[in-house]
Amino acid sequence: MESSQQHLISNDYTEVYQRLPAALQLAYGIGHVLNDVCASMWFTYLLVYFHLVLEFNNWEAGFMLLVGQVADALATPFVGFQSDQLSSSHCYGYGKRKIWHLVGTFCVIGAFPFIFSPSAHFIDTQKWIEILYYCVFIVIFQFGWAAVQISHLSLIPELTPNEHDRTRLTAIRYCFTVISSIFVYVITWLILHLNSGDNSKLGPADSPKFQQIVWIGLCFGLTCSVFFHIFVKEEGGYGGRDIRGGQLRHNVKDILQNINMYKVAVIYMSTRLFVNLSQVFIPLYLHETLDMTASTLALIPLTMFIGSFIMSIGIEKLNRIFGRKLAYMIGVSLGIFACVWIQIGRGTFYLSYGIYIVAVLIGAGGSVILVTSLGITADLIGDKTGSGAFVYGIMSFTDKLANGVAVIIIQDLHKDASNKFYYRDILSYVCGTSMILGSIGVLSLMHGRRQREGLARQSQVPNYNSINYEVNSSDLIHPST
Repeated sequence: MESSQQHLISNDYTEVYQRLPAALQLAYGIGHVLNDVCASMWFTYLLVYFHLVLEFNNWEAGFMLLVGQVADALATPFVGFQSDQLSSSHCYGYGKRKIWHLVGTFCVIGAFPFIFSPSAHFIDTQKWIEILYYCVFIVIFQFGWAAVQISHLSLIPELTPNEHDRTRLTAIRYCFTVISSIFVYVITWLILHLNSGDNSKLGPADSPKFQQIVWIGLCFGLTCSVFFHIFVKEEGGYGGRDIRGGQLRHNVKDILQNINMYKVAVIYMSTRLFVNLSQVFIPLYLHETLDMTASTLALIPLTMFIGSFIMSIGIEKLNRIFGRKLAYMIGVSLGIFACVWIQIGRGTFYLSYGIYIVAVLIGAGGSVILVTSLGITADLIGDKTGSGAFVYGIMSFTDKLANGVAVIIIQDLHKDASNKFYYRDILSYVCGTSMILGSIGVLSLMHGRRQREGLARQSQVPNYNSINYEVNSSDLIHPST
């Protein structure tokens, strides 16, 4: 029965499989906008808000970001495992992925506004209680964020078995990530620039402005989530998935024993370190090293994400033409060039023009490696979509833990306030090193491709990608023979 079903799929797949409808791709893409809005605020302005507005010291601000990253790191594999274990039954378009997305949305909406608001007046005099107060909402928010992220990512291999469609969904998802970030930075620039003027610096009086930014962003993100839940149905059988004989699942032990899973985890972790640490420390670099005004703390990140948006349009084609390896290396080259320029950048030209070019390079390089690393992860999952959430959870665990530890160490080491070049060196050396580590991971994965260690090779279901394409150059985990 199994062999006959495979024969049917192999012979008739080109007739059964259809490209995902454009409306579905769009609806899927906006499903992570709420998370993206919050992530832009979290990574770009959390340390700025806690340190410059609420006047926590460097270690206290870094500690609270670490608490959030650890909570997220622990939540992601938990949510992934629990999501994979749920029944595949559907009710009104809600299956095991979308139900977690809905739960996470409620947690994010309920907790995030409190993070960027002054603490209750009755605890203002107790510093450690004030920290505990923020940590409670941070943990709730990060659990919700993880639930939305993992459920949304794990829908990609379920919506389509085709590698290039998966890359397209990932690119569309990232495109909306960039749009969300641009939206946040435009709103931030308008509020800080119009209400503060050109030459002002951030201070405690700016707290209400951050609350305005948060509420505008949440309203935008919640609207997108509503459209996602209305138009994306888990039982849709898009792309011919309904003939694949149900969802296949990896054994957890097999996942943890597979060496390629750890290689991909290194790639994903390194990629996220570059993207997130550059996003976290660019505002502090602008404020402390370059001594720029409050409005530029929104304008430079905005420029960075405009570069990401421009590059994200062609990432799917870049992966198709050059393959995962070369596409990732192109992104690495852009990022390392930006890190070198940050280290040697001096003078009026750099402050007036060069910093904007650097921002574009960081955004463009980050978008290439991030989308490509997510494509590599989808390749790792292959047709075993029943374990997709757990695999994404493992990847996110390494990412969040590494980012949290890196931030607290970086903040704790910054004890000399007179060292104005500290954040310049962090962006140059730490972000540059993470790029190099990610490229090493890609090279090691390519070196081991002939050993067929990828999780997708364990399946007997035929390679759908090779049916539709004569050349499958970007397949790292299960390359065509």
